[in-house]
Amino acid sequence: MKDANPSYLKNHLLIAMPHMADPNFAQTVTYLVDHNEHGAMGLVINKPNGLNLADVLEQLRPDEDVPALCHSLPIYSGGPVQTDRGFVLHPRGQIFQSTLDLGELSLTTSQDVLFSIASGEGPDKYLIALGYAGWDAGQLEAELVENTWLTCPVDNSIIFELPYDQRLNASAAQLGVNLSLLTSQAGHA
Repeated sequence: MKDANPSYLKNHLLIAMPHMADPNFAQTVTYLVDHNEHGAMGLVINKPNGLNLADVLEQLRPDEDVPALCHSLPIYSGGPVQTDRGFVLHPRGQIFQSTLDLGELSLTTSQDVLFSIASGEGPDKYLIALGYAGWDAGQLEAELVENTWLTCPVDNSIIFELPYDQRLNASAAQLGVNLSLLTSQAGHA
């Protein structure tokens, strides 16, 4: 069983420490979709990429009108891997053409979920991202040992109810940590 090891962090949040140097992950919080002996996959949940759902739908179906609501629905930069591939994180319930059950949440990668959201028939809560974050076997574990990340169990309200610019500090606050009080310099005793 791939998730039997309690040290795996599937359905957890990775909170970037202030000294994170990688611009893809500096000041981010990442939801871990999967984590096992083969590696990890996650979606950054607090980094809008400047696009909205209307921009995406206009590319997918240029001859169709896009509902006005879609212009206010942000698209997030889910990570630096396959940045042309879309992911929709949403509460478990509705099933679309390619939906992966993650427990309390689901991840859908098919376009039908986007059109369902646009028509008002999709999930009530969702996060749409282009790209994902990926780690090879042992890579995330090494970064954790180097104090690159803090981790905490996911709180769905952080993903779906807070504005994106509050998600990082709210995640850290779950651990009793105020990131602004931490130094941006890495160090080891």
